[in-house]
Amino acid sequence: MPNPAILTVDDDPAVSRAVARDMRRRYGDRYRIVRAESGLDALDALREIKLRGEQVAVLLADYRMPQMNGIQFLEAAMDLFPLARRVLLTAYADTDAAIDAINIVDLDHYLLKPWNPPEEKLYPVVDAMLEAWLATPDVAIPETKVVGHRWSARSFAVRDFLARNLVPYRWLLADEPEGGRLLTAAGMAATDVPVVITSDGKALARPSETDLAAHVGLSTTPALDFYDLAVIGAGPAGLGSAVYGASEGLKTVLVEQRATGGQAGQSSRIENYLGFPDGVSGAQLTERARRQALKFQAELLTTREVVGLERCGSATMLRFGDGTTIAAHTVVLATGVSYRLLDAPGLADLTGRGVFYGSASTEAPNCSGEEIYIVGGANSAGQAAVYFSRYAHKVHILIRGDDLGRSMSQYLIDQIDAIPTIEVHPNTQVIEGEGDDHLERLTLCDQKSGRTRTVDTSWLFVFIGAEPRTDWLGGAVARDANGFVLTGPDLLAEGRRPAGWSLPRDPYHLESSMPGVFAAGDVRAGSVKRVASAVGEGAMAVSLVHRYLEAQ
Repeated sequence: MPNPAILTVDDDPAVSRAVARDMRRRYGDRYRIVRAESGLDALDALREIKLRGEQVAVLLADYRMPQMNGIQFLEAAMDLFPLARRVLLTAYADTDAAIDAINIVDLDHYLLKPWNPPEEKLYPVVDAMLEAWLATPDVAIPETKVVGHRWSARSFAVRDFLARNLVPYRWLLADEPEGGRLLTAAGMAATDVPVVITSDGKALARPSETDLAAHVGLSTTPALDFYDLAVIGAGPAGLGSAVYGASEGLKTVLVEQRATGGQAGQSSRIENYLGFPDGVSGAQLTERARRQALKFQAELLTTREVVGLERCGSATMLRFGDGTTIAAHTVVLATGVSYRLLDAPGLADLTGRGVFYGSASTEAPNCSGEEIYIVGGANSAGQAAVYFSRYAHKVHILIRGDDLGRSMSQYLIDQIDAIPTIEVHPNTQVIEGEGDDHLERLTLCDQKSGRTRTVDTSWLFVFIGAEPRTDWLGGAVARDANGFVLTGPDLLAEGRRPAGWSLPRDPYHLESSMPGVFAAGDVRAGSVKRVASAVGEGAMAVSLVHRYLEAQ
């Protein structure tokens, strides 16, 4: 990482050179001295520094400059480097303005010209500023930035991918000044969005998830060809298997097609998970589990799609979408389920542009003061309603049944009843969505009376059904009519073992019809659709993995 910068700006070239000279003499071995002769040039320099993810420790600005005076510059600079220490250079006649600047830009100090000798009048002030900055530095988290359009499905997909993978980023609109400046600095145009600027200053135009993952520090390439345990899917069940497998000495790889956490990772608040009496967000739970898996040296691969399983002797081969393969002694299938698409005219074209599947919590601040609609009556819908009620003027929950009691936990029902801005609409179905560049209207139907009505809204969040992510398995393992993986006793039809079963024993409780391949969590037929049970099954699968390996 380059040395932090000290930036000086003065429109008088002679003064500008003199300030920079004195600063280099004292601080040049530890800080990079950046000189500018106008506020606009200085801001451009700051943007380049920001684009590269570097640090600025101190800003020294002359008050009297054309186009943009020192106070205006410092005010604009605060948006880029809020913790950089701010010093205003003034003449005696400008001391009142300097005092005003203390309130306007939280000025740290002002210096009167001339500052000679610098050993007495300049360096002690800057020394104090640097000491204060070092105590609470403006650490340039190497910050990822996303520039895009408000109602762009591709922009939303990039933001959602980063958020679900817990990658901090800053979202900027392409048609706003800062977004435009970043595009200019990156040599891009508004037609190139979404543009992602990585922490090392690399600009990516409309990146694929695989490219994006590789550039933001997510691992996408396996380190080995063979593992003791391969876990497919990084939801609660998969994370549970990875943590327990790696902690017990198994060489473990966790493969996720999109983002760790699964549906649970999108939950705004889980309040019935053991050990968290005040509740925990899905993102927090996911991040702790991910860190725990890495602590035990599990390998996590992101944006890798497994498209097939094949038995090869005593091992199982995993085939990726790009044609590459890895093998493992044992496999845990933990691919979970996905929300079913809402089949109504107009909605498919508006997906990501007002119609969202799952909580899409990145959109919550944008819903401030507006009315939103949520479809679904299970816990995920209830958690989203409570969360969005902090932002939206009104939250409407649309359910097909008579009430929420059939599928939602009582604690959530009680919370919803206590929030006046949430309204539940029973026996109500969305039958159409309309809008030009984004969702603008919904047509709702009361299923009992048959009456329809149209409502104006730009926000629809859908939480319906649970479809297992198992099509890719083909006939490799036995599944039920709905696609869920059959395991253990469910495989024993009339006391007979599944066709092709090669071992002289019955399948273990979580074992599929392919020996050594286990299923855990929502993807398993007959599982309890709760986070705690998924984690428990993930851990239980590892104990059965040990039993399987010991018998080999």
